[in-house]
Amino acid sequence: MTREALLDELRAESRRYVASYVLFNQAVADHFGLHPTDVQCLNLLSLEGGPVTTGRIAELTGLTSGSATRLVDRLTKAGYVARERDPQDRRRVLVQPVPEAMVRFGALWRELAVDWDALFDQDSEAELELLIRHMRRTTELGRRQVARLTARGAAE
Repeated sequence: MTREALLDELRAESRRYVASYVLFNQAVADHFGLHPTDVQCLNLLSLEGGPVTTGRIAELTGLTSGSATRLVDRLTKAGYVARERDPQDRRRVLVQPVPEAMVRFGALWRELAVDWDALFDQDSEAELELLIRHMRRTTELGRRQVARLTARGAAE
């Protein structure tokens, strides 16, 4: 295959991959009775390693500050996160996952991880490293594209 033909196939498979993941995320959200963005916010919060501000949630999700506040409101009402005053700066409010509520969330991800891990059983370490590099690059590209589209939407 030529490089252009491979890129065409990669573009098509990328679109299928993204659509598949969006639909999977919707199924997870439906399972928990949450909005798909709320599920991804919880996912990202679990990777942060501690409480964050609503501003940081806006950065992580690409949402406006108002939308991030509404997202935190929904997650607070559902019992997944709690707001607390920053002990170092009482003016700041931090958002933190509620450990008891995250148990169920984590249990589903661990259950689903079994199939995910099995998917890579036949891959070498070098292939896994390539996949990790690819995911990091596409994650960064996704962040830039969100910022680009957000800026364009605000300008139009």
